Amino acid sequence: MNIAVVGASGLVGHEVLRLLEERNFPFHTLLPVASPKSIGKLITCKGLTYPIIGMEEALSLKPDIAIFSAGGGTSLEWAPKFAAVGTIVIDNSSAWRMDPTKKLVVPEVNGHVITAEDKIIANPNCSTIQMVLPLKSLHEHYCIKRIIVSTYQSVTGTGKAAVDQMEDERAGVAHPRMVYPYTIDKNALPHIDVFLDNGYTKEEMKMSNETKKIMGDDRILVSATCVRIPTTGGHSESVNIEFEKDFNLEKVRSLIAATAGCVLQDDPKNNIYPMPLFAHQKDEVFVGRIRRDETQANTLNMWIVADNLRKGAATNALQIAEYVTKHILS
Repeated sequence: MNIAVVGASGLVGHEVLRLLEERNFPFHTLLPVASPKSIGKLITCKGLTYPIIGMEEALSLKPDIAIFSAGGGTSLEWAPKFAAVGTIVIDNSSAWRMDPTKKLVVPEVNGHVITAEDKIIANPNCSTIQMVLPLKSLHEHYCIKRIIVSTYQSVTGTGKAAVDQMEDERAGVAHPRMVYPYTIDKNALPHIDVFLDNGYTKEEMKMSNETKKIMGDDRILVSATCVRIPTTGGHSESVNIEFEKDFNLEKVRSLIAATAGCVLQDDPKNNIYPMPLFAHQKDEVFVGRIRRDETQANTLNMWIVADNLRKGAATNALQIAEYVTKHILS
C-alpha cells in the first residue's frame, strides 16, 4: 500500500499525517506532497522521516491512494491525472462534491455506495459531515422534511493564515495579510465563502445540496446560515429538524447514542453539552441540547459540535481510505 498525502504542509494535511499514525493505517510507502516552496522539507510519520515531493514525482510513483487537501483548483487539475494511472483519489475540496459521476461519502452514513469503479471520491464539507451523521438514523425512523441550521465555525476552517490573523489581533500585532474582510477576534462574520445571486453564501448552499446527495433524498429541504467565529477546536451547529412523523425524545437520544461516530452529551442540568473546547482533536461528532421545538409539530432542536479538521476533513477522508482498503483493494 502506497499512499500520497497532497497538501501535506497544510492544516488538514498535518491532521491526515497524524491520523495515519494514530489509526495505524497500513502503508508501505508514504508520499507527502506539497507546493514547490515546500519540496524537500521533512515530515515525520510512524517514527520515519519523509521528504516532501512535488506533484509530478508523486504521479510517476502511482500511489494506490491519494488524499487531496490542496484546494479545488489543484484537485480539478491533478485528481483526474492520478485516477488515470489507477490511484484512488479521496478529495477534501469542493471540486467534485456535486459532480453526479462522483460519490460524496460519509462512511458511517453511505460508505456502501463506493465501488471499485470509483477513482475519485469526494469528501463532504466539514459542516455537512457533522450534521448528517447524527441525522441519518433519525431520517430512517421519522423522515426529515426540513432542516434549519445556523453554524458557528472555527477559524481553522479557513487555514493557518486565518489562525495567525486571529492570534495577531489578540496580541495587538498588525497582521500582514487580512484573510477576512474584517477583524475576526471578538467578532462574528456571517460570511463564509462567496455570496451567490440568491443571497446565500457558497458554504450555505453546500450544506443544502450536499445533505441531499449524502442522504440520498432530494426531498430534504435545508436552509443554512453560516457564521465564522473566533474559536479553534471545532465547528458548532444549532440544528432545527422537522419530521414527517412524531418522535419520542428518549428514542431520539438512544438512536443518536447508538450511531457509530456519535457521542451523546445531553445532560444540561449538570452543564454537560458539546463544545469545541472538548471536541478538539477528537474524531467523534458530539450531540446535545436535544429538545422538542414547542412552536411546531414533529420538530426537534439539537446542538452538534465536531473538530472540523478531524471528522470534518482528515478523519472522514482517512475513514474512506480505510473502507477502500478493506472492501476495494483487499
